[in-house]
Amino acid sequence: MFTGLIEAVGDVVSLLPQSGTSRLTVRTALAAALAPGESVAVDGVCLTMVSDGLDLTSADLGPETLRVTTLGALRPGSRVNLERSMRADGRLGGHFVQGHVDGMGRLLAVREEGDAQWLTLSYPDALASLLVSKGSIAVNGVSLTVAALRAGELDVMIVPFTWAHTALSGVRPGEPVNLEADVIGKYVARALEVRGLGALDGEAER
Repeated sequence: MFTGLIEAVGDVVSLLPQSGTSRLTVRTALAAALAPGESVAVDGVCLTMVSDGLDLTSADLGPETLRVTTLGALRPGSRVNLERSMRADGRLGGHFVQGHVDGMGRLLAVREEGDAQWLTLSYPDALASLLVSKGSIAVNGVSLTVAALRAGELDVMIVPFTWAHTALSGVRPGEPVNLEADVIGKYVARALEVRGLGALDGEAER
């Protein structure tokens, strides 16, 4: 479990195919604090670290992870958001993030308003009933608030600190992003679906 508050930004060193998986290696100052077997969210995807070093850490990516997240498109030099799993005795400054990507969206536009940045993102139809205006969403692992919600797209506002200390500032219009809806909303939607009171393909606000 994570909070969506990014601890560090890492630089991808390599993404190399192996027997049925791929090995992702990232350079980060966080590496010295990591141990093999530890869970780390990389751009919002929960991965298990398989090796560590002074400034390098690695994780294996399965075929499904490569298919349903943006990690398969990483290249040497790509910047990624990193967060260690939350401590039970720590403050929950963001929201509950599982590191289980619900779908990929795409950055449509970026605009400035004073020191803040507004991002417009597309989202897949399957997420429509899981999103609410002023609710939480993780974008590449960053805990954000849905500021505006329309059919097929949403807006989030990025404050200067988050813009300066995460890799979101390096995403360009047209590029994909990992999206994870709030876990509480997912359980509510599933319960309603099972009871026949709703469906997971409902329409977003217009």
